[in-house]
Amino acid sequence: MVVVVIALTTLLVIVGIQVILIILDLRRALRRLNSILDDAILGGGLISPGKLTGIVEMFRRKKTMKTHGSQENTV
Repeated sequence: MVVVVIALTTLLVIVGIQVILIILDLRRALRRLNSILDDAILGGGLISPGKLTGIVEMFRRKKTMKTHGSQENTV
């Protein structure tokens, strides 16, 4: 009976260590993917941070885009 308890405890410890290693590996992979996507979007010249901030502000204030010099007067 004692041998079974020791064997099961050992197996559970080994499985627990493997789960922790898998979670750490997944975390590293997500960080790497995040940095790759940040470099591709912001660093690649597709969207500059200034344009991205302007788009976010437009949606936050619920404004529409207008052409420069339009005749509409808004208050």
